[in-house]
Amino acid sequence: MIEQIDLTKILILDIETVPQFAAFEQLSERWRELWEKKSASIKKDSLQTSEELYPRSGIYAEFGKIVCISVGHFIKGTTYQFRVKSFCSHNENEILVNFCNMISRHFNEADNLLCAHNGKEFDFPYIARRCVINKVKLPEAINTAGKKPWEIRHLDTMELWKFGDYKSYTSLDLLAALFQIETPKDDIDGSQVWKVYWHDNNLERIKVYCQKDVVTVAQILLGFRGENLLAPKDVLVVD
Repeated sequence: MIEQIDLTKILILDIETVPQFAAFEQLSERWRELWEKKSASIKKDSLQTSEELYPRSGIYAEFGKIVCISVGHFIKGTTYQFRVKSFCSHNENEILVNFCNMISRHFNEADNLLCAHNGKEFDFPYIARRCVINKVKLPEAINTAGKKPWEIRHLDTMELWKFGDYKSYTSLDLLAALFQIETPKDDIDGSQVWKVYWHDNNLERIKVYCQKDVVTVAQILLGFRGENLLAPKDVLVVD
């Protein structure tokens, strides 16, 4: 299947998320109680308290927010080029509005696909939920409500690797290593994003990390197709 897809019709994306607040103590009493209940499922495998687990709350759309969405798409010439753009801000509503407008204008055709690693479980539903919370109209490509499975135009590199096996999770870094692709985790990884955001106030570092993940997913798609990987000169980052 992947060999038959026109790569220029695919928009690859990755999101970076953080907790709504810098520390557990900043939550209202109601939200502290809600996090206590939510974190109970994590506590089963941890001796940490709900307060100590709060940095992990950013993985849940109810308790976190998006601080960066990076996207990329292939351009076909004599060889492929890959253009990358990021929506990155302290204002989540601004990120979502700009991202959704871009999707609606440029990747809303019936043959367009959205692609991410573990996107079906994380990126796509997270974006949709945060759009609803922020009262941002969902673009058709993100809104899966009421659609049949074959009507949802989402591609997931983790699902491609499973080949029908649903027993395990394969990280982006591991899959990259299998295809001899440079690690996107050479600076930070996902578990450190909350600290870089709330303690270091370094959105630029998060943006660069997010873009690396997008490029890695693009390389993995080429690996699945048995095609040559992108050279550094073929990756174009635009404002």
